[in-house]
Amino acid sequence: MYKSNIEIRPLANRDEYQACVELQKDIWGQDFADVVPATIQMVSQRVGGVASGAFDPTGRLVGFVFGISGFCDGVAVHWSDMLAVRPENRRLGIGRLLKLHQRETLLATGIKRVYWSFDPLVAQNAHFNLRTLGAFPVEYVVDMYGDTSSVLHQGLDTDRLIVEWRLAEPTAERALTGEFDKLQGKMRTGPIIPEDPTKVSRTPVPQTRWIRLELPKDLERLKQTEPGSARRWQLSLRHAFMSYLNKGHGHVVGMYQDQNTGRCFYVIDTVTSRHSVALESQQDL
Repeated sequence: MYKSNIEIRPLANRDEYQACVELQKDIWGQDFADVVPATIQMVSQRVGGVASGAFDPTGRLVGFVFGISGFCDGVAVHWSDMLAVRPENRRLGIGRLLKLHQRETLLATGIKRVYWSFDPLVAQNAHFNLRTLGAFPVEYVVDMYGDTSSVLHQGLDTDRLIVEWRLAEPTAERALTGEFDKLQGKMRTGPIIPEDPTKVSRTPVPQTRWIRLELPKDLERLKQTEPGSARRWQLSLRHAFMSYLNKGHGHVVGMYQDQNTGRCFYVIDTVTSRHSVALESQQDL
């Protein structure tokens, strides 16, 4: 479901920048130390950054996207630092609208690559980043942000997957139009890691083309009910991602949720190059 009465536009004055500060605190916690201040939001817009909001019909800020632009290996790129929507306004497509706005804004400036990080244990975020947007993981970082003051980061290390979003490539185009949404055939049949989520898995890399890395259906509930299991699951996925993604033994081509069991999986291809698989992913591989 997508809200047609939501206005997406750049933040335009001090009140709106400050509203974004307050929204960050509402979501990450009142004591969150890494809030992006109003002055940085404003200045970033002057040098190619994005600081934009989603406003409801009353003018209330219900979501925002913030990022900074720079250069990586001589190429202009963008780091999308924050994307958030108020809990009561989620599942309405507002996050997607914000990313579409970000994409259009950056393409107009000539930037075609965007990077950001997300918690690989959060299934909803994995679905949004990989399937809805068509971004691909390029690196796994252990405890990327260290011990933060955010209530959202309590209980586990801040391990993150860094994804790359190539704005002008067919994969992103197809994802945003809903055409790149399924992993079919043999891609759903590979061995599963971890075999037992209740134990830390450091098994050798299986010698098959397709590997499935399972992630919890609901990380927050798992952290509350079985914190030890959540920690073991993180360590198992850390080992797997470090072995495949960081050492070049494979790359993530997508994720899916089994409609019968509700279990969630990343799919890793250990053979074909990332972009060729992305373009073939609708075929029965």
